[in-house]
Formats: sequence, C-alpha cells, structure tokens
Amino acid sequence: MNVSADRVRQQILNILLAWGMAEDLATTTADAMVETDLLGVDSHGISMLMAYEQRVVEKRLNLNARPKIVRENACTALVDGDAGLGHPISVFAMNLAVDKALQAGVGVVGVRNSHHFGAAGVYARIAARRGVIGMVTSATRGISMVPTRAAVPVLGTNPIAFAAPAKRNRPFVLDMATTTVAANKVKVWDLNNRTMPSGWVVDGDGRVVTDPKRGMEIVFKEKEGGLTPLGGTPELGSHKGYGLAVMVHILGGALTGASFSPIRERDHRPGQPDNLGHFFMALDQRAFRDEGEFEADLDDVIDILHETPPADPAKPVLVAGDPEEMERERRLREGIPIPETLDRLIRGICERSGAAYVLADA
Repeated sequence: MNVSADRVRQQILNILLAWGMAEDLATTTADAMVETDLLGVDSHGISMLMAYEQRVVEKRLNLNARPKIVRENACTALVDGDAGLGHPISVFAMNLAVDKALQAGVGVVGVRNSHHFGAAGVYARIAARRGVIGMVTSATRGISMVPTRAAVPVLGTNPIAFAAPAKRNRPFVLDMATTTVAANKVKVWDLNNRTMPSGWVVDGDGRVVTDPKRGMEIVFKEKEGGLTPLGGTPELGSHKGYGLAVMVHILGGALTGASFSPIRERDHRPGQPDNLGHFFMALDQRAFRDEGEFEADLDDVIDILHETPPADPAKPVLVAGDPEEMERERRLREGIPIPETLDRLIRGICERSGAAYVLADA
C-alpha cells in the first residue's frame, strides 16, 4: 500500500513517543526518517524501527539523550551523543558545523557515543539548504563488508554523503555506502520478496548470492561472506572501495574516539551502547569565491551533464541527487510504498509498545 508522508511521520512519532522519547527529539527523528523514505531510501526510514526496537529492548539506547559539546574552538567541535539515537544528534551537529562555517569559512564537527542515524544524505542536504557545502561520513555498528581477498567481513557499510548548492538547479547530492549496496537494502529486497541483483552479496566461498533471505542470513547473522566493497568483489578485489571504507571510519570513528565494529564486538556486553561516530563538515564557498560565483559555475556543470546525449532518449542523463528528488516529488503525490511484510512488522511494534497504529485506514 502507498501511505501519505504525514501518516508515515505520525506512525513513527507514535512509536517513538510510546517508547518514552521526548516529544522534540521524537519529532526531529520522525522528520529525518520520513524524509529518508520520501527520497526513496527505503532501507533507512520507517523500516529501521525493528532494529531500533531491538536496541530499546536491549537497553542500549538513551532515548532522551541530548548532545553535549565536549571540545570546541572557532572551527571545530566534538559532540558526545550520550548513547542517543543518531538523528537528533546529527541534525544538531550538522547545523553546528554550518554555523561555524558561516562565521569562519569552515566548520567540522565530530560525534562520538551515538547510534544509527539513518541516511547520511539527509544531513548533507541541511548544509545545502542553508547555502553551503556539506559532507557527512559515519562509522557503522554492523560488520558486513568483505575486504579485498578476504573470506569474512570486517568493515561496515560506512556511508559518505556530499551536497553542494546551485542556484537554478537542484543541489548536487551524492549519498552512498562504501559497499556495493547498503546492508539494509538487502532487508528491503527481503521485505518485498525480490531477487537481489548479482554482486551485492557473496557467501564465505565467494559465491554470488541472489536469494534475499539467504542474503539476510549472511549479512546480519553469519560470520562468513557479506557485502562486496564498492566497485568490486572479493575475487576481483576493489582496494579503492575497501580503502574508502577505512577512510570513512578514520573520520567518523578514529578521529572522534568512537568504536571500531570488530573490536567492539569482541567485548561488547549487554546494555552497552553502540558508540558510533559521525563526521560533519561544512564549507562556505564565499571563503573562496565572490558571492554567487560558485553556484553559477555549479549550474553550468549540472547543465552540461543534463545536456549530454543519452544512450536511450527515453532515459535522460541524471546528476547525483536527481533520482532522489524526483522520487520525493512522486511520493509526495502518491504516497510512500509500505510492503505487506513491513506493515505486519510495524503492527507488531505498535502492539508491543502500546503505540496507536495509523498506517492503514481503519
């Protein structure tokens, strides 16, 4: 079924409030999650509630955590997330980075002691909406990437997002995992009972897996096999995709003092938070160019890309950010698709938490 964005937002909000989250924090989180679904990133929106419920049950989440600045100067800050859900912490951190950039030309904010924050592109877009360049990276709690020449996973999907404002065109927004596909994309294929594309997941012997249920077992339960690194397979190798994932962890994890998934898993005790790290950077282009020059140049770049002759006239050339914005416009009109399997899972969360179920008509 297709459900309006307002109803999806209300459903997420009902559940967060039933879990005991403060209203302002729950509103910020619900806004970020429904925006993710509107952009077509179904892997990181309302479908994450099952994973968050598990963290609530395990008492790993401080639902009412508020970010605390523990170290700061004119251009940088380190923020402690107090074991809270990553969405409100990340909105705070990205806006703080933008505030600093508008004053000093650059703002860099690291976050430690956080949890999953959804889609990185949601936060990079905050910077673009405020008129500056934004970049976001994050360490991850999962261990799902099989490094080059390896048989077992070691790294997470470690995302990176970049957004830059134009004037006439939509912002340029790149939002990607450092694996061939995000781990939760496998979950979406499983919820929809769709065969996965070849090359997303391999087993411990390096064989390609396309059955989504088997993919879920490998990515989320087993200790062998996993997601391929961006741009390659364990057999062929992609040291660049693998290296990019390590770079992202250096910024989002090592720099901030957050945990590295394989090390954390060795001695993780019940009730301990995930201690994820995030990295937010904002650049004010006016520190380098006169007012409007950057945006004019970026418009020219985007125009030239859009005008490139397409291989298929029915499929015009797109620029990073176009597919998500086009999907957002469509879903605002037609609603957010909720698979039957996901709907059943959301109903179960509502029953267990006492939250009102509002996705479907009574």
